[in-house]
Order: sequence, then C-alpha cells, then structure tokens
Amino acid sequence: MPDMTLDRAAPRVLPRWLRWLALLLLCAAYLQGGLVKLSDFGGAVQEMQHFGLAPAAPLAAAVIALELGASLLILSGRWRWLGALGLAAFTLLATFLANRFWAAPPAERFGLANAFFEHLGLVGGFLLVAWEDWRHRSPPGG
Repeated sequence: MPDMTLDRAAPRVLPRWLRWLALLLLCAAYLQGGLVKLSDFGGAVQEMQHFGLAPAAPLAAAVIALELGASLLILSGRWRWLGALGLAAFTLLATFLANRFWAAPPAERFGLANAFFEHLGLVGGFLLVAWEDWRHRSPPGG
C-alpha cells in the first residue's frame, strides 16, 4: 500500500496561493476560450456549425456560460466539485467530437491523437479537483 503521509501533509505544507494558481492554470484554456467566444459570438456560432451542432447560437451561449461559470466555481471554491465535473464532462465530449484521430487522414492523425490524450489528461485533472473537494468537505450535520 502506498505511503499517504505526503498526501495528508500537503494541504499544510503548500501555500494557498500556489493551490489557487494551479487551479487557475487548469482553468486557463476555458477562461480564455469563453472570453474569446463572448467577444466574438459570431465566431462561436460558426465553431458550433463547423462541428455540425445545432441550434448553433444557443449551444454557443451554453458553452460560453459553462466555460466561464464552471471556471469561476472552481476558482471561488463554491461548488468547486460541480464546476470540475462540468468541465470534465464538457472536455470529454468535446474531445470525442473535435479530436477524432482514428477517423482522420494519416497526415492529421499524430496531432489529433496528441490533442485527444492531452484533453483526457485535463479530464483527469478535473476529476481529481472534484474528488479533493468532496474529500475535504465536512460530513452532513457535522
């Protein structure tokens, strides 16, 4: 069985600002993506259409709300687990939609495969954030 001493000691050893910075870095692509889509809503709609998603405008608005809202939940600590699970699910779905390396022409497979597995890593990171948030919550009534 692995030694969990470091796992238990980490919250007392690492400064809070470093933990928050790690969460910010994990959310950075979603904050940037949401802000870019918000500033160019027409481009966000075109992106939905590019992937064959309809109705494009409501879906673009939902993606913006999810990317920005879930990131803010994670960074604020309020309902962090919910924001993390939301971005994990969104990333998993988007990865299977946008990075279909198995169906791509040979010249595009390598880059799409890298992006696919990098996004799976993000999903894992968000699942760890949700798990950590649940683990550190006090039990009901306690």
